[in-house]
Amino acid sequence: MAQAPADPLLLLPEERVELEAIAASPSLPHRMVREAQGLLWAGDGVANTEIAERLGVSRSTVLGWRRQLPEDGVEMVGRVRPGRGAKPVIAQEVIDELVHDTQHSTPPDATHWSVRSMAKHSGLSKTKVQQIWSSRGLKPHLVETFKLSNDPRFEDKLIDVVGLYLNPPEAAVVLSVDEKSQIQALDRTQPGLPMKPGRAGTMTHDYKRHGTTTLFAALNVLTGAILSTCLPRHRNGEFLRFLRLIDRSTPKGLAVHLIVDNYGTHNHPNVKAWLAKHPRFHLHFTPTSSSWLNLVERWFRDLTAKRLRRGSFGSVPELIAAIEDYVEHHNADPKPFVWTKTAEEIIEKVKRGRVALDQARVLQRTHH
Repeated sequence: MAQAPADPLLLLPEERVELEAIAASPSLPHRMVREAQGLLWAGDGVANTEIAERLGVSRSTVLGWRRQLPEDGVEMVGRVRPGRGAKPVIAQEVIDELVHDTQHSTPPDATHWSVRSMAKHSGLSKTKVQQIWSSRGLKPHLVETFKLSNDPRFEDKLIDVVGLYLNPPEAAVVLSVDEKSQIQALDRTQPGLPMKPGRAGTMTHDYKRHGTTTLFAALNVLTGAILSTCLPRHRNGEFLRFLRLIDRSTPKGLAVHLIVDNYGTHNHPNVKAWLAKHPRFHLHFTPTSSSWLNLVERWFRDLTAKRLRRGSFGSVPELIAAIEDYVEHHNADPKPFVWTKTAEEIIEKVKRGRVALDQARVLQRTHH
């Protein structure tokens, strides 16, 4: 036997006006618009079952709307009533403990937590652990390397080098110089397969070694152009050959400022003697453990990523040819690396790093 339709919902004139405004709103939440439309149809005498079908809700939901309107008024249309809605299933103290353990402890059999080990440790699901980590930017599986310089002249050297980047001297050329040593000519044991839809390109994990070369490079800080040569060894004699190449390649009227690291060949007596005979050359040393301060390292990174890492070279000459080809293409349209940080900003950041490192050492001693 069919159920008799409910009587039309009694709506006051002002209630109908407010409900019509909500139902016609393009910006209010969908749940508010949907409930307001349902109440208007109920006021017009539309059956509850038909209203439910039109709006894609259950008949009991429509009955709840009709029942709550006289009790709560139009201002509660589409809003979650106090005490209703989804309840938090994990206490905040449990979440806080998980975050603390992630940051300040390790599992008994590993150096860092995984989703599975933390789920077992905390009693939560793997999905919930991942949600908590993601919402707080915690990534225990990742680690970044760093080393703070212990150079007693760190600040002096930093200010000197950054000053060359930000305020280069007039009538001079500033070159960021370094050597990329022991570049291996690696030849894959089998040809790789090309990329195709749905599959990445492949290469064998093993290779044959065909010798090494050392790349000497000077990055023109102003233009981004590279002056380079490949030599068999990495000694003061090879560095002197590169200095002579720079001397021949640089207009005689310009002073030459070279930013170099603290490798022994740069301070060798033979190098010092050569520099004494060529007073237009000035060496500026980066602090120890501060290779990030030498801009040519950034270019070395691009060379490795774009030309060397996935390359296959059957001989050292083949490797050298690939490097020279990359340099030639780079110099056809060079782009300088723009230094933006001031020395003061870097010094302040390093100071914060040293404070954090000291605190970590204290905690480490406490745990031991």
